[in-house]
Amino acid sequence: MGPIFGLSMRQLTGKWRLAIILLVAATPVAVVLAFRAAGGTDDMSANDIQDAARVFLDGMIVAAVLPIVVMTFATASFGNEVEDGTLGYLVLNPVSRWSIALGKMLAPVAIAGLVLAASGIAVALLGLDGDIRTAAAVGVGLLAGVVGYSVIFTWLGLAVGQPLGFALVYVFLWEGLLSSLLGGIRYLSIRAYTLTLMESIDDSRLDAFQELTIQLPAAAGGVVLVSAAFFWLTVRRLRRMDVP
Repeated sequence: MGPIFGLSMRQLTGKWRLAIILLVAATPVAVVLAFRAAGGTDDMSANDIQDAARVFLDGMIVAAVLPIVVMTFATASFGNEVEDGTLGYLVLNPVSRWSIALGKMLAPVAIAGLVLAASGIAVALLGLDGDIRTAAAVGVGLLAGVVGYSVIFTWLGLAVGQPLGFALVYVFLWEGLLSSLLGGIRYLSIRAYTLTLMESIDDSRLDAFQELTIQLPAAAGGVVLVSAAFFWLTVRRLRRMDVP
């Protein structure tokens, strides 16, 4: 698994891709800094903090930046080999299919997790007058979201052509529109898992997420089940697909 992980890390951290993603992840921080400079964080009331959480954390990071950053890395994790025809060389190596799948999934988790945790924690501390508890809540929630999206999008990059298009439809239709309108869909929503974990750790500053959350055991179990299911699907796809 180690060599596959290292290879994937090198493939995914190309200069232009990484520069664009860092710019995307830095945008919410820049907005919060501008908000602070305009005096928006002076003497914030409890309602002001809840409004800021909705706009900066949910609206900007969880609903937009998180899936965009993860899909950019995860769909390319296998996508590079599929596009240039080198997947056959990879699977012909004396390495188990589950090791290949795990290495390919861990690479986007490592990269996106670091970038998004830094962005989210900075926003929580600067824009919500947060503390260590708030930072921990945001970090844990975003890491769960990164893992959930990574396993889905890594499988998608292996299973279909043009995975970015499918990923965008899934994010904006299922995670964005339907999960906001239909409560039952939240039990199958990475966004809901992310917000639930955040709100359950810091329910004082992040109570605004309550209307979009589910029960904590369901959210934690959902992350585990989604990760296990799409990991299995990826291993199964590697075993069954025809490669040149």
